[in-house]
Amino acid sequence: MNLDFSSQRALVGGSTQGIGRAIAEELATGGATVTLLARNEDHLREVLATLPTPNNQVHDYVVADFTEPDTLTQQVQQYLTAHPEGFHILVNNTGGPAGGPILDAAVDAFRAAFEQHLVCNHLLAQAVVPAMQERGYGRIINIISTSVKQPLPGLGVSNTIRGAVANWAKTLANELGSWGITVNNVLPGATVTQRHTSLIEKKVAQTGQTTEEIETAMRKSIPANRFGQAEEVAAAVVFLASEAAGYITGTNVPVDGGRTGNL
Repeated sequence: MNLDFSSQRALVGGSTQGIGRAIAEELATGGATVTLLARNEDHLREVLATLPTPNNQVHDYVVADFTEPDTLTQQVQQYLTAHPEGFHILVNNTGGPAGGPILDAAVDAFRAAFEQHLVCNHLLAQAVVPAMQERGYGRIINIISTSVKQPLPGLGVSNTIRGAVANWAKTLANELGSWGITVNNVLPGATVTQRHTSLIEKKVAQTGQTTEEIETAMRKSIPANRFGQAEEVAAAVVFLASEAAGYITGTNVPVDGGRTGNL
């Protein structure tokens, strides 16, 4: 199985922490030249300094905020003007919407989440796909959520927007398949990240239960009886980004320890 990315360039969103950072590190370990994409330049510099360089790659970064789609487009297009070779791999990843019952959600929360997730994913795809089409090869991987298959309690806005992103991705996969470009979604379950911690803290505040009580109940709902690690999600992404996964497209791949209750 060929998991060598030595001649490839990857653009990884939300790559200063959590799952995004783990993906960037694994791709770099495999030889890819990685461009980090996030909003905090200090954090970008910190991660850049730690990325593996087994092939003496020169990694770099783009500063952009997914809450500002127009600025994101401007920054990425400016980068591509200086690097017309573009990217072989695009990983769409950004932080999830705030939790809460769907009926309590403000309309603006849906608009903001739609722009941050679907619109920004779309703008990034529009920016990188032309170079992929020219070379007849590309990988687009979207980090979404298992709510694509089974809506999660207390995540009304997220459930809604994640489903829209999954349908966008399936449509894109169908349109790009003949160019050798695959589009797939990775669906993390309960994974140890800052978002995971913040959701647990919110449940503690709402219910009065202890962190340990909430975590124990959560683990009981997972057949693997544990939370996932960011590196485990990254492993699935690396496979889908590889040449070995060339005949896999338009799919949703849960990485959730078996928690999702449907096929």
